[in-house]
Amino acid sequence: MEPHAAAADVFPHVRVVLGMVVGLGVTRILSGFARIVQHPTQYPLYPVHLAWSAMLLLVLVHFWWWQFGLHAIQHWTFPIYLFVIAYAILLFLLCALLFPDSMRDYESYEDYFYARRGWFFGILAATYVLDVIDTMIKGEEHFAKFGTEYLVRTPIFFALSLVAAMTSSRRFHLAFVALALIYQIVWILRLFDDIG
Repeated sequence: MEPHAAAADVFPHVRVVLGMVVGLGVTRILSGFARIVQHPTQYPLYPVHLAWSAMLLLVLVHFWWWQFGLHAIQHWTFPIYLFVIAYAILLFLLCALLFPDSMRDYESYEDYFYARRGWFFGILAATYVLDVIDTMIKGEEHFAKFGTEYLVRTPIFFALSLVAAMTSSRRFHLAFVALALIYQIVWILRLFDDIG
């Protein structure tokens, strides 16, 4: 039987795999933006779609930053490793949903966005659940760092994601993405300024 690898040896390996998946998501978003710049009139743009794209880019960069907290895990198991990779894969899928391989069946990004909103917001809701598990895996001290706000914020954004999956109200979607983007920026600046 193999001896357990030291946490200090496992974490860099996990971080490399996470980096590959996160890199695919960042590539997808940046390639989508580049395609818009290259062919600005090919499909009419939609501000809500662009805002979610910016939000996902921010979330991916933030995900890579906050996953440094995984260094605190002293005993890595395959289920924990699989969980962390699954979380990153869901983030990649969100990026792939924002910028599909082909837009041939759609007239605009708005048309595409609302046709795929159930998938997009269903997966987004799942990421809020995974975030709670991820935070607990990093330990009680890490979880406590976010206080009551985290326990209120997370179910609210989970519920808003479920509503977004079911409604095609343009006003709701505009308000939701504006709230999500502003809150995410403020959340990062307040609680994740340093990596400690």
